[in-house]
Amino acid sequence: MEILIGLLIIAAGAFCQSSCYVPINKVKDWSWESYWLVQGVFAWLLLPLLGAELAVPAGHGLIELLAGANRFHVAMTVFFGVLWGVGGLTFGLSMRYLGVALGQSIALGTCAGLGTIMGPVLINAFFPEEHALNQLTASVFIGVAVTLLGIAIIGWAGKRKTATLSEEEKRKAVKDFNFPKGITIALLAGFMSGCFNVGLEFGKDINFGELTPAMYRTLPATLLVTLGGFVTNAVYCLWQNQHNHTWGDYGKGKVWGNNLFFCFLAGALWYSQFFGLSLGKGFLTSSPVLTTLSFCILMALNVVFSNVWGIILKEWKGCDRTTIAILVTGIVVLLISCFLPQII
Repeated sequence: MEILIGLLIIAAGAFCQSSCYVPINKVKDWSWESYWLVQGVFAWLLLPLLGAELAVPAGHGLIELLAGANRFHVAMTVFFGVLWGVGGLTFGLSMRYLGVALGQSIALGTCAGLGTIMGPVLINAFFPEEHALNQLTASVFIGVAVTLLGIAIIGWAGKRKTATLSEEEKRKAVKDFNFPKGITIALLAGFMSGCFNVGLEFGKDINFGELTPAMYRTLPATLLVTLGGFVTNAVYCLWQNQHNHTWGDYGKGKVWGNNLFFCFLAGALWYSQFFGLSLGKGFLTSSPVLTTLSFCILMALNVVFSNVWGIILKEWKGCDRTTIAILVTGIVVLLISCFLPQII
């Protein structure tokens, strides 16, 4: 029962993440770099900070925790957050050229597979005495393989979409649709985004041990990863403000109330995925396989819900029945991948 609860919590977080780009459409009179930076303040700084505070027991402090943690682990957690930040930037571009459904599918698929495997591999490289490679059991590889299969099927549906729709229909669904450019960017985004889980692996012991409830133990590491990502994104967005002469966005007082609300909503929905991941993992402790695969499961469910949004937003409108059937098959395979390792 606890395993089911854990998976449902992760699924709720995935649904929220897949919905986080919807509020962005309500932002008015701001350039991309301006609203991306403001929502990032909520998604990558303020909300993770509040989340990390949950991992601090009474009588202790977050600064105390970070000051007493292994400095190398802290530095590596932030470093991989910086790399993940590059993935976050290119992630948005992948959806610009491929749409929400296909863009998230390719990027998150690459992120799911590499993120799950890279963590234990790199931990083993630095700390072989921890035997981190023992986490990568046959069940874990099967879970990753089935996830990638589901995403490949969805990618096939996306390829058929490009072949069956006219240029006018493609542009109507996704204004800047460009399949070759989008695929390249999505693969890069997926690889760099997988660094998020690597950062979590390096920071998994940054907590107060038994004094911290299991469901909150990865939240301090989450804060450090998102802090690194915020630095990357902030530098790029401020540079874009300078390059595009969009500093004036921040002076448009009439839209601040509206934009601040929707940026907060987008940031809260985005952060929900990793808050839910931490809470969900607290219920998966009886299954080492699912604990290792939890990041992969989150990404798989993100793909499922992003394609549901893609259907709602009519990105698949005009496709033939075969293409839709392939898309649905891919979604079903991804749902199976979430439970298959526990059955094996």
